[in-house]
Amino acid sequence: MIQPSLLDVRNFRNNSRTSTFLLLGLTQDPHLQLVLFYIFLIMYLVTFVGNVGIYLVIHFSPNLHTPMYIFLSHLSFIDLCYASSIIPNTINNLLRQKGYISGFGCAMQLFMFSSFGSTECLLFGVMAYDRYVAICNPLHYGTIMTIKTCTILVVASYFTAVIQAAIQTGFTFSLIFCDATINHFICDALPLIRLSCSSTVLNELLISICAALIGGGSLLIILISYIFIVTTVVKIPSSQGKKKAFSTCASHLLCVTLFYGTVLFNYIHPSSGILSRHEIVASVLYTMVIPMLNPIIYSLRNKEVRRNMQQLLRQRNIVDLWLITF
Repeated sequence: MIQPSLLDVRNFRNNSRTSTFLLLGLTQDPHLQLVLFYIFLIMYLVTFVGNVGIYLVIHFSPNLHTPMYIFLSHLSFIDLCYASSIIPNTINNLLRQKGYISGFGCAMQLFMFSSFGSTECLLFGVMAYDRYVAICNPLHYGTIMTIKTCTILVVASYFTAVIQAAIQTGFTFSLIFCDATINHFICDALPLIRLSCSSTVLNELLISICAALIGGGSLLIILISYIFIVTTVVKIPSSQGKKKAFSTCASHLLCVTLFYGTVLFNYIHPSSGILSRHEIVASVLYTMVIPMLNPIIYSLRNKEVRRNMQQLLRQRNIVDLWLITF
């Protein structure tokens, strides 16, 4: 990664006592920055249209007002907010070729990034449990997964994630920073901790606990749910029944694999304190690419979503849908 000029860094460090940080970003090559600007702008537009589209389809289709699609609509909302907390600031920095961000802006980005990322982890666990009940206890699905239960699970996911993010952000910005140059393109907890002159033992312990409870807990629910699902499905005598059961889980399983694969790589992969090329790629994947891919995966793999989308477009003008919703 090409570093900023010595004069820029020296001048910035002289002002580091102010509540401002310098994000080194993805690259300091002006030509590559322009290319990345257009790539990320297109990705964000696709992310916005895809996730808003999924939300609108579910919102205006009464036959999709079921637990599985309610969770999917929240996943689309979370993906949009998750990407919006990162991409606009990133493309703005690429366009200006300067990665300055205020202390308050950095704190807000960390809070939003952490809260929506954690909510997505928890929601993936909730969706896995929903699939477990639907496949392993189909006769009791209606009594177990009621609208009230869905609401409680969704609200609990948001509440837990927000509390975790608030604690994480508060502890991170209570540190004393000896440097204000963040070796990343986002204000994440680990790069910020590396700038601290004070003890970071409590912060590192907090990150481990939150990762174990939220990320690990959700992943454990997903794994246990799919163990029961696979055990149940293999007992189905009809091959058509097996295929139908697995198809209802395929989209969720693919999204979970993509999300957890990239996140675990960055937070378990040992780091020397310098952002490596592999870590950059993984960070771009889980902050920008995956929120864009999730609605595409669900719309391509789910016949109900595609069918309702086509019906909705025939019945209403897409501009009217946006105006009614927003």
